[in-house]
Parts: sequence; structure tokens; C-alpha cells
Amino acid sequence: MAATRPAFLIVTLAASLLGVASAAASGARIDPVAATLALVFALVAHAGVNVLNDYFDARNGSDACNSERLFPFTGGSRLIQNGVLSLRATGRLGYLLLASVIPAGVWLAARSTPELILVGLAGLIVGWAYSAPPLQLASRGLGEIAVTCGWTLIVIGTDLVQRGRFAFAPLAAGLAFALLVANLLYINQFPDVRADARAGKRTVVVRLGVARARWGYGVLAVLAALWIIGCVVARALPPLALLSLLPLTFSAGALRRLWRCADRPAQLRPAIRLTILAVLAHALLLSLVLALR
Repeated sequence: MAATRPAFLIVTLAASLLGVASAAASGARIDPVAATLALVFALVAHAGVNVLNDYFDARNGSDACNSERLFPFTGGSRLIQNGVLSLRATGRLGYLLLASVIPAGVWLAARSTPELILVGLAGLIVGWAYSAPPLQLASRGLGEIAVTCGWTLIVIGTDLVQRGRFAFAPLAAGLAFALLVANLLYINQFPDVRADARAGKRTVVVRLGVARARWGYGVLAVLAALWIIGCVVARALPPLALLSLLPLTFSAGALRRLWRCADRPAQLRPAIRLTILAVLAHALLLSLVLALR
């Protein structure tokens, strides 16, 4: 259980809640059994991605040489490095978790719509490719794109289970949230930047350098805000959805901290916590607005 990094699974819980709220706002009849199963197996898939990330980061050496990690936020679970799990056992666990999602996804697709299989497969491929060779998206500076796609797919998939067809509504509700999740990944790269560089992981922060990379955090937060505003203007989201922008004040506080302390990993813990708060508060407020609609 510890190897799955359970504290981070709350992000997937928030994404699933947002997907159900999106379907409810459009008038879909909510099936509690299907919603619960979709949530459980989204969490299992996320757990599998976390375990495989530990596995591949142990293989490339980035976790082992990471002396500036901010546990539990960065640097992995450390179970391999501390001798709790072997490298082989960790890899087996990660693949077993991902494989266990497939039969549940097929059952949910039969209960709702075959289109769910496409969403599920896309999510599993993105989650696997984030760390695994030959794609290693995070190591090529594409981790933020992978995370944005992955968590948008969770919102779309959870909505699809209830709605039974593709719609723009879950994309409208989910993309800003996914960008804020990507910002969490992004800020976590700052404490790990030296270890990633030594291990050959060319993340965005490694490529740009700490000073220039600070701008990226603000860019992702602004894109999230612009998406919500644009969807409200286009009437894809109700006007009250603008309330979900209030948690971006947490992002602003995190950016101020990052701007001052980007090269001092030990002082970034408050900024990471503020980033997590921004993600969760945004999802909860937007879910509430959609549910009330």
C-alpha cells in the first residue's frame, strides 16, 4: 500500500468527483454502483502508475542519487532504496495493478458504452509511457503534457460512464483541473532537478534551468484560469464556475515562494502544499457548482 503513494490518490478522487458532477449537470441519471467502480479502478490505475514510476526511477538511478528530495512529495516512495521491496517485486506490482483495471473497464464499458474502452486504454498508455521506455515522456520534457492528458481522461471517463456518450462538457470541466495537476508535477521537479539531471532525465526544469523554469508554473496556472473563463464566455460552463478560480490564489502564493526559493529545495515544501490545495479546492468548488446546476 505504501508503494502506491496513497496520499496522492486524492487527486484522482477529485477528478472522478468532477466527472460525475459534469454528467449530473447535463441531466444524466447517476448510477452510484458504476460511479463507485469507476472511482475505485481509476484509483487502482493511478496507484499502478505511481508504482511503475518508482520502478523506472530506480532503474535509471534518479531516486537513488536524490539527496534533496522533499518526502513525501518528491523522490518516490523510497521502498526500493530502503530495501522494503525489491526492484523486481515493485515492477510486478505496478504491472499487476494496471492489468487489474482492464476487466473492470470492459465490464463498465458493457454497462455504459464501448467508447469507454478507448478512454481507458488511452489513460493506461499515457500512465505507462510517463515513466517507461522507450517513450519515457517525463524524461523528454513531456511529463506535463502526459499528466494533463491523463487527468483530463479521468474526468472524461467518469462522465462517460454516466452519460453514455462523448460530450464537450467533461473537457470543459476537466482541462483546467488537469493543468493544475500538471503544475503539481511541475513544482515537484524543482527539488529533484539535480538528481534528474545526473540520471539523464531531461524534464522541463532540467532543460530550462531553475531560474527560467520558474515562469512555467505561472503559465500553467494562467492557462487554467483562461480555460475556465473561456468556457464560461462560451456558455460551456455556468457563470458560477468562475468561483473555481478563487483557489488560484493558492497558486499565486506558491509562485511567490517558488520565485524566491527555486534554488533552495528545502524551502519549497510550503509551495508544494499550496499547489495541492489549489488543485483540490478548484475541483471541489467546480464540482459543487456543477452539482447545484
